[in-house]
Amino acid sequence: MRFKPAVALGLACVAVSAACGSGGDDESSRTARTPPKVSALGPFVGECGHVTDDEVRSTAGLPAVSAVFRNAVGCNWQSAGTDSAVVTFASYRGSPIERERAWVESKDRTVETVTVQGHTGFQSYGTNFGGTTCDFAIGLGDDFFEWSTFGYTVVGGEPCGSARRLAEMTLGRMR
Repeated sequence: MRFKPAVALGLACVAVSAACGSGGDDESSRTARTPPKVSALGPFVGECGHVTDDEVRSTAGLPAVSAVFRNAVGCNWQSAGTDSAVVTFASYRGSPIERERAWVESKDRTVETVTVQGHTGFQSYGTNFGGTTCDFAIGLGDDFFEWSTFGYTVVGGEPCGSARRLAEMTLGRMR
């Protein structure tokens, strides 16, 4: 009498084990998924690109510029007045610089490829809202950073001079 319940229990275990199997699928019939790309971290560009408030003031040539905000990915300085100049710094981790370039090109700005200290990027400039806007972006592998200026008068044909000098400081201080 004890034999029948033991056989029934054994058959139940075999049935459960079979139900948990691959159901006839083998490894070759499954669709292979490409693992997501994991971006390698680039060099540390520091808070505000390792550039101080005083350096932004002197490089931008606007002694009245003051820091408006700073956080983990960006900083903003603004001068007083209705026609105030603005300087911003932003750092982008794992974001393609070409996407930023495409966005800037969609704004009908002049875009040029630049190389600074062996790093490639772009500068863009144009006039809007009564002032000259410049974006100066430098690629760092899967990352990039960008210095932007707005409200500057173009002096000597160099609309991105301040942004370029700030980018050079950042590159020289990266860790």
